Amino acid sequence: MSQEKKRIIYTKDLCKSFTTGNVEQQVLKSLDLEIYKGDFTVIMGNSGSGKSTLLYALSGMDRPSMGAITYEPPEQEPTGITMFGNDQLAKFRRDHVGFVFQQNYLNDSMSALDNVMVVGLLKHNNRRELAAKAKELLRRVEIEEDDWDKFPTQMSGGMQQRVAVVRGVINSPEVLFADEPTGALNSQNTENVLNILSDLNAEGQSIVMVTHTLAAAERGNRIIYLADGVISDEVDLGPYVGNYKDESNPDLDKAKERHAKLKSFLQDMGW
Repeated sequence: MSQEKKRIIYTKDLCKSFTTGNVEQQVLKSLDLEIYKGDFTVIMGNSGSGKSTLLYALSGMDRPSMGAITYEPPEQEPTGITMFGNDQLAKFRRDHVGFVFQQNYLNDSMSALDNVMVVGLLKHNNRRELAAKAKELLRRVEIEEDDWDKFPTQMSGGMQQRVAVVRGVINSPEVLFADEPTGALNSQNTENVLNILSDLNAEGQSIVMVTHTLAAAERGNRIIYLADGVISDEVDLGPYVGNYKDESNPDLDKAKERHAKLKSFLQDMGW
């Protein structure tokens, strides 16, 4: 990785085990990892490799069995979250991270705007300023005023997931975590959501995403491959430069090179 990059999360000897009956399964095995500010980091691997387990541990959504997770945001003291109590961890997640799940988990009794606002109000006291920010973000993901009062059951799956992305970034998280964020969407809605994530990253948002698809992985600049709870290898693709199939793309040659590099890397990993 470039020496100019600033790490924002790092782990040391990270382990996670699950016990079923008398059998213990070690999912993460003494894993050391650094996540860098401004990167779009993609975590890949076969089913059972530990991808989502790692994502949930890094985000504070779940606790590791052993090891340390430290956040080192710019101009802040490093913060180890592994020993936090439940209340401390909840506050930390509220103030520092955002999350987009495969299922959007929107509240069916709330409108699109209120689904975003309810998360923002956990951190912000000024409702007027928060509402203005929420509306601006909704517009950015092409949800206009006529749709702000819609309930989830009145929205398409793609619109629901775009609301979920806005909810994930409303508190300006240092890191946005995404667990298969397009896994339940059709091809057009997948493209829309990936474009939003790419735009956010281009503006400086650090993103860590788990995916099993090549199309989603191409949006990352750093691809990490897990196998049996350890990092097999990683590849640096450089910034996303558009669709390699789009003949009107001014960076078409670079896009094709990135695509070929990623495919070669994944083939080497046995994907």
